[in-house]
Amino acid sequence: MQRLTAPLVAGLLATVLSLLSRQCWADGGGPSLTERVIWAVNAGGDAHIDVHGIQFKKDPLEGKVGKASDYGVRIPILRSSPEDQILYQTERYSEDTFGYDVPIRDEGDYILVLKFAEVYFAQSQQKVFDVRLNGHVVVKDLDIFDRVGHSTAHDETVPFSIRRGKLSVQGEVSTFNGKLTVEFVKGYYDNPKVCALYVMKGTLEDVPKLQPHPGLEKHEEEEEEEEDNEGGEDSGKKKVPPGSKYRVQSGPRTPNPYAADNSSLMFPILVSFGVFIPTLFCLCRL
Repeated sequence: MQRLTAPLVAGLLATVLSLLSRQCWADGGGPSLTERVIWAVNAGGDAHIDVHGIQFKKDPLEGKVGKASDYGVRIPILRSSPEDQILYQTERYSEDTFGYDVPIRDEGDYILVLKFAEVYFAQSQQKVFDVRLNGHVVVKDLDIFDRVGHSTAHDETVPFSIRRGKLSVQGEVSTFNGKLTVEFVKGYYDNPKVCALYVMKGTLEDVPKLQPHPGLEKHEEEEEEEEDNEGGEDSGKKKVPPGSKYRVQSGPRTPNPYAADNSSLMFPILVSFGVFIPTLFCLCRL
């Protein structure tokens, strides 16, 4: 009887501990944010641990695909904490479509978080591209400057789920073979890029939010007021181009990188002509 009592007590203890752990999970004691993140990369940069504890690995595409750029390290990034600005100051871009492969073994709900900041161009319609997830276009015509302005952090979040060998994202379904391919698609305006990205288990509510952007909030409030005032009536006013309401002229404006100043090259040429023509005139008179 005593021999049977010990295993029975041990079994009861294990059952109680299991029930307690499940209750803690239900009460919000589930996995932390760092445990939910299954893959994270600092594109174009070195390994980095952000303020939330997410461990971004060094870019695995270094020396293989596209080009890494640290042009943004000289520019402070709005909406980002000082400790994590490096995630928006470095980037990887390519003159063609490029991407990352993320292995996923477990079924469930996931979020893809893409980090961007425009640190080069100073106007919209200079860099526009799409983002694909296993062939599905999940971000269309992304113009970072048009969304948030210059030197400002911008995150794109894409929820998706994997169940019974199927990938579901934005109402579309496709076969999933254990590999998530995130592609940045070459468009008509410059080259696609990304600053950092990660994949985590959970929902949109679990994703850390960027710092508030007063300019963006003001524009969103103005848009809501305009919709309320219109009330379905045609006011006859000039229509605003799509996306212009969200444009925020933030951060230091930089000169157009394609506008070259050739004045320094023209000066010696003009001087040469100024000396040559009088000399030629004098020689002709002799």
